[in-house]
Amino acid sequence: MFKFPKYTFIAFTAISCLTGLNAAHAQQHNMSKQYQKPDDQAVQQKLDQWQDLKFGLFMHWGTYSEWGVVESWSICPEDEGWTQRKGPHGATYDGYKKAYENLQTTFNPVKFDPDKWVKAAKFAGMKYMIFTTKHHDGFSMFDTKQTDYKITDSKTPFSKNPKANVTKEIFNSFRKENFMIGAYFSKPDWHSPEYWWPYFPPKDRNVNYDPEKYPEHWQKFKDFTYNQIEELMTGYGKVDILWLDGGWVRPKNTIDTAIDWQRGIKFNQDIDMPKIAGMARKNQPGLIVVDRTVSGQYENYTTPEQEVPATPLSNPWETCMTMGNSWSYVPGDHYKSTHDIVQLLVKVVSRGGNLLMNIGPGPDGDWADEAYDRLNGIGNWMKINGEGIYNSRSVAPYSAGDIYYTKNKDHNRIYAFVLTKQEKVDLPASLKIPLNDIKKVKKVTLLGSAQKVKWKDSADGIELSIPASFNQIGLKQAACFAIDY
Repeated sequence: MFKFPKYTFIAFTAISCLTGLNAAHAQQHNMSKQYQKPDDQAVQQKLDQWQDLKFGLFMHWGTYSEWGVVESWSICPEDEGWTQRKGPHGATYDGYKKAYENLQTTFNPVKFDPDKWVKAAKFAGMKYMIFTTKHHDGFSMFDTKQTDYKITDSKTPFSKNPKANVTKEIFNSFRKENFMIGAYFSKPDWHSPEYWWPYFPPKDRNVNYDPEKYPEHWQKFKDFTYNQIEELMTGYGKVDILWLDGGWVRPKNTIDTAIDWQRGIKFNQDIDMPKIAGMARKNQPGLIVVDRTVSGQYENYTTPEQEVPATPLSNPWETCMTMGNSWSYVPGDHYKSTHDIVQLLVKVVSRGGNLLMNIGPGPDGDWADEAYDRLNGIGNWMKINGEGIYNSRSVAPYSAGDIYYTKNKDHNRIYAFVLTKQEKVDLPASLKIPLNDIKKVKKVTLLGSAQKVKWKDSADGIELSIPASFNQIGLKQAACFAIDY
């Protein structure tokens, strides 16, 4: 994922109780200040479909899972302060990077079974997925022809496995279950000699030479990037989302000097997004492109990271957040509870966004048991309350105390989610639900119960009379009242 040494907040709610403080600090991500609606009508239509899905799966996976370190970041010179190089290879940078890249020769995730993942994700109610085809370290989790630093190269033990091209296997498994398919791709590539040219030492996350002074090197990198993305857009079936990370790779005229981390971009790193997106959409009509933090025609939705906006945003957006504390596999990681994840989903959707929940597979190719447990618990809740999540949009007052609202985008139905601090829902005998601009309520029901709910008008909404039986049906995490008007 993205990491910024200094960052700005854009009116976010505090959720430190839901995410590890160190991980949140390390991975902070600020959004673009301006949003441009895509001109392509097919993209607009796909975006509208994507906004209905609400809940997606993210997976960060690579050779770094063998060491249990935070993705690629330990090989980036500027990030030593928060992702220290440890162990026998950490004495020198060159020695550490060589040992890190040598993980390719031992990477053998023999428990890899994408059908197992899709079964769990589908039960949880997830509807789309984004997979890291290549992170910043440059190790390709697909069968690229542009480099031998890839999972399918003969130096990688797993290359002999019939499922060695894990990107293709993952995409096929999830596509069979009607998931929207997304390819995460890092624009910077710290393994490519055309990005970190060996003639110069790397100083930070950026290209280590001036592309305008050495245009032939930069052109080779542009061609390399284009060719890899073309492979993903032509050889891996239908792809719905191209999710581009590494926002420091951008045209110089898009740098916002009011943002600390962007002031650190010294060179013009224009990789010709119009050409890349044009090719990608020729092969994948309607493709959603997410060029993170680079506002314009190629940032089709924004991506607040590890945070929930305090108020609805005027554009399509997605909160990407870790289920544990880390984006990638870390031994003994602390996973958020089912209770916290469900309530996080409700809060995100009440603001009109999607939640992209990340799980990092381990070096053996499987998820931790805790991940399956959480997905099972979420699925049990979604079976009862999912109708208030999917196909919904934000609606004022958005939230009032512990009550959060969504609205069915096609019908006059509002959903009021009552969040509780404990696992078991314990509703009061009387519950006031504030409503905005609703002249006449026709019916109120509690999802998961066939019993009618009595209500009366109040000064700013309605007041419900809650039967004691509602607390006997075993509702957990949050209750949802459907209000027809």
